[in-house]
Parts: sequence; structure tokens; C-alpha cells
Amino acid sequence: MGRAGQTALMSAPSSCWIVSKPYAGSQSQGMGLAQAAGLVAEPRLVETRMNWKFVPPWLGPWLLRRMPPHPLAPPWPRVAIGCGGVGTALVAAMRGVATAAVAVQHPGVDVRRFLLVFVNPHDDLTGPNVVVTRTALHLVTEQRLEEARQDWAARFAHLPRPLVSVLIGGSNGRYQLTAAVAHKLAGQLAAMMRADRVGLVLTPSRRTAPDVRRIFAETLGPLGAWVWDETTENPYFGMLALSDLIIVTEDSVSMMSEAVATTAPVMLTRLTGRSGRIGRFTDEMLASGRVREFGGRYVPWPVVPMNDTLEAGAMLRRLLGYG
Repeated sequence: MGRAGQTALMSAPSSCWIVSKPYAGSQSQGMGLAQAAGLVAEPRLVETRMNWKFVPPWLGPWLLRRMPPHPLAPPWPRVAIGCGGVGTALVAAMRGVATAAVAVQHPGVDVRRFLLVFVNPHDDLTGPNVVVTRTALHLVTEQRLEEARQDWAARFAHLPRPLVSVLIGGSNGRYQLTAAVAHKLAGQLAAMMRADRVGLVLTPSRRTAPDVRRIFAETLGPLGAWVWDETTENPYFGMLALSDLIIVTEDSVSMMSEAVATTAPVMLTRLTGRSGRIGRFTDEMLASGRVREFGGRYVPWPVVPMNDTLEAGAMLRRLLGYG
């Protein structure tokens, strides 16, 4: 991780806002950082047509005070963490009304407008207040995994071991999870269940198309797989906690980052399409040996959890003056 050096701004733990568009991946990064820093986090989800990246620093607080009722209205927080392009630009505009402004992901504006900026290597950003983490920040901790393990162990007890968890994303403008891709992956997973006698748990995401969900359910369900139908409690953390191997679609930096924070080997499954930024991240994960390509078989290997979120939170605590 990189180093940052700015004066401390506060003497005690405080509440903060997590400012982002309503995307689960962005929210979890900000919430994970706040949790690791000991802050009481409050999500503030925003949609805006204004391009706040071009709002000069002196004008931002004035505009925010004069906007109609919106999620970023006073009273202002002591700390504001912006996630993603829109979130970081809005937090940069809040610098004059919030004590500390923090960015998660490349902010697209001058990094000097923030106390700290947390990015990944593929963001290609450096600076005295820029902290480079190997993966995206997240909410995965040993304590949360242990709680999920205790909660879900009995519910997954009927499944064969070893247990493989499959985290499915969806089309996002750069990658496409089409019906054809789903049929191919579902066939690979079914073949693995038969050949390697593994249990399988699969969860879709909010971006998984209905027809793709049906393909996985209809192909794998009859073989004994547990496919989440989204009508019951989300099994996501239980899957992370109990898996002997995790398979992740390549469209989500957040899902892969959460998966490698566990003790399970992680395999990557390809979609159609490409993304320069996400592609660089997956290349780094593959080069590190923490992630391997999924080839249709259960092939585990020894791994060590990869998790920089706690260190990132500790660094933020120190700069805020209470760590």
C-alpha cells in the first residue's frame, strides 16, 4: 500500500456519509472503509445530471447549500467518503462543508481536494495522499465470516463436500453475460459436479438477467445445486465463509476482491466483451497466483487471504487523529 501524510483533523471517532450512485459494489467499498476506520457510516445514494467534476472548488459548497432537497443536505458530516466517479466528485464539492473528504476509486478531479484517495494499481494514480490497495475495499472481515459460517453451516450441511460457490454478475456495458455464455458455464459447472462430486451453491447479482438465472437454476438445480432464488435471505457471506473454492465471473472487481479476502482458492470465469480497467485488475490477480482460470474442474491449491481494507481503515484513523 502507498503512504499518505496530512495533518490530523479530528480527535474522536465520528459519523460519516458514504456518497455514491446506488450501486452495491461502490457502496460496499465505502462502507468497508468506514467500518475498518471505526466510523458510523450512513449511505447517501445520489443520482445527478450535473457533471460535478467541472465544478470549481470554491463553487461546490455554495451549490450544495442552494440545491433543492436532496440526499446531501445539511447537517453536514464530519467525514464524507465518495465512491465512484459521481460520488467522489460530489465529495470533492463538499470539501468546504465536511471536515474530511475521502475518495474511493479514481476521483477524476485533483487529488489535493481530498484527505486520502484509495485506488487500485490499475487506476494508474499516484500522489502524496494516494493509497494504492491490491483489491477493492469491502466489508469482508474475519468476524463477519465467522458469524456467517455459524449462521449458514446448518443450511448448507446437506450439500456434498468439497463445496464450490459460484458468484454470478451480469452484463454491464463492457461485459455481456448472455444466454449462450450462461449455457456454456452452466454446462461446465454441471460437468464438474458429476466428475468431482462437489456440492455447489450459486448466487446471481442484481445485474443477472432473468433468463440467465433460469438457465442456471434449470441446469444445476436437478443435480442438487443450491441456486438462490432471491426470495430468501441472501447467502452471499455464508458462501464466502464456507466455500472450499469460489468461482467468480470476470465483470466485477468487487466480487473478486471479496472472494480473495477469504481462505478459499478463487477461479475466474470469462464472459464476452472486454474492459481495459477490469482486465488489468484480473491480469494482476492471475499474475499474483491468488486467482486462476476456471477450466471446468475442481482443482484447489493453497492460498493466503488478500485483504488490504483493515490497513486502509487504520491509515484513515491515524490521519483523522484517533488511531
